Amino acid sequence: MPITDYLRRNATMFGDEVALVEVNPEVKERRRVTWRDYDLIESTDADYYRHEITWRVFDEKANRFANFLASRGIGKGDKVAILLMNCLEWLPIYFGVLKSGAIAVPFNFRYASEEIKYCIELAQVDMLVFGPEFIGRVEAIEPEIAPGRLLIYVGNDCPSFAEDYRDVTADCSSRDPQIPLSDDDDAAIYFSSGTTGFPKAILHNHQSILHAAKCEQAHHGQTHDDVFLCIPPLYHTGAKIHLLGHLIVGSKSVLLRGVSPQTIFQTISSEGCTICWLLVPWAQDILLAIEEGRLKLEDYKLDQWRLMHIGAQPVPKSLVAKWLEIFPHHQYDTNYGLSEGMGPGSVHLGVENIHKVGAIGIPGYGWEAKLIDGEGNVLENPAAGAGGSDGAAAADGSVTGELCLKGPALMTCYYNNPKATAETMVDGWLLTGDIARRDADGFYWLVDRKKDVVISGGENIYPVEIENFLSANPAIKDVAVIGTPDSRLGELCTAIIELKPEFADTTEEQINQFCLGLPRYKRPRKIIFAPVPRNATGKIEKPVLRKRYGAEGLVALENES
Repeated sequence: MPITDYLRRNATMFGDEVALVEVNPEVKERRRVTWRDYDLIESTDADYYRHEITWRVFDEKANRFANFLASRGIGKGDKVAILLMNCLEWLPIYFGVLKSGAIAVPFNFRYASEEIKYCIELAQVDMLVFGPEFIGRVEAIEPEIAPGRLLIYVGNDCPSFAEDYRDVTADCSSRDPQIPLSDDDDAAIYFSSGTTGFPKAILHNHQSILHAAKCEQAHHGQTHDDVFLCIPPLYHTGAKIHLLGHLIVGSKSVLLRGVSPQTIFQTISSEGCTICWLLVPWAQDILLAIEEGRLKLEDYKLDQWRLMHIGAQPVPKSLVAKWLEIFPHHQYDTNYGLSEGMGPGSVHLGVENIHKVGAIGIPGYGWEAKLIDGEGNVLENPAAGAGGSDGAAAADGSVTGELCLKGPALMTCYYNNPKATAETMVDGWLLTGDIARRDADGFYWLVDRKKDVVISGGENIYPVEIENFLSANPAIKDVAVIGTPDSRLGELCTAIIELKPEFADTTEEQINQFCLGLPRYKRPRKIIFAPVPRNATGKIEKPVLRKRYGAEGLVALENES
């Protein structure tokens, strides 16, 4: 069954209950607005932007958009791109696309004009739905993309080159179009994060989306009474699937615009949020704000908050230990996944496995995992003490290799890219490109990205291991480790370190002293104090760092100094 069936059910069972809330504390207004059955109810008890819709209105908005698409001849096999910041319209538009039988194509809101154009052409998009933040970017490429494509604008002051979303859907029926959908029908195209160049288009079917949502609910036990705080962008599979885990039990979700610790805690308090998915930088900012006294727990209602989970990137063990010290009643989970596997949950720690914090966990609901060596051979855990001849096995019973995944939420293919598909999907298994270690208990530990391994003097150095070690230093806010060119060793292990403001006078010598706790060959040979760039999903932008601190970048920096 498609995920759209759950929206229909929720509209019937929970029609008058709140489904979605949008909160933006950075935008002040003198009224609180609530949409119920398209009647506007106003009050004056809010000084910030807060809108909400019920399950019935959510479903009706999706139906109106689906019927609008049909009126323009868009249906099965056609593609509708969504370029919006998180807002109340995002999900009704997404579900409207699915209900129409068309394929939803979410775009990263950080895309520049050329990237938007590239993805439109790669995915063969028929319609682009965009918001006010993107007028300039879309206008710059409009002459090239407009022929044969529809441009729909969501917001006030519609530009002349687009059609107004409210106008075109106003007279459309709110009745469900009842387009028959099967598990195998194409549903959505997501894009790889683009950290290795222009992104690849990842095609998923309806089975994939539904299984990912069920996997999320199976892992975190959402009930109808839970309230989910969604902060990451909805174009990302992680945010979307965590939210869909709540949709299948009919519980409320809150879309928050703003990531400051005070904003997050105020929203958790005022909206009664019970579950919050954070990215590592936000969790770090919260802990730092508490440590510095800028965030006082007694100022907020937090007793109902039961689960904090993190994904999208390796999580320092020291961060989790500190979190649970401050919030001992919290459940905690780590989620691992890729857009090729419809996001989080293919491997997860599990709230019951807190003793294994640091691991990404065990195969998730409905998933299988294995490790392979460079020749594609499956690696088995040796008996403890057995050792291994190929360097993959260890005396502690662990084994290291490339992580591969199989499950119902795997992508159909890289759209229009059979070569990349064949390289990544082998005999029904997804080759993730991640190096992982499986311990004797069957738990997987992320070692690093295959392509991120630093080879220095013939030794393989895994940056994640060093990043986790350095993250335990109280002076360090964020850290990234890369290889920089060296004529003698090939690469130097280089640490880019972002210090906490109160430790701004920390020296390279002090960092080197701290690193004496690492084996000699793993210690960074070069320390650079600078900001660590991350993308919208919290991943370190290592290609940016390699370009900045590679051979040409370092020469430029030396010339500047």
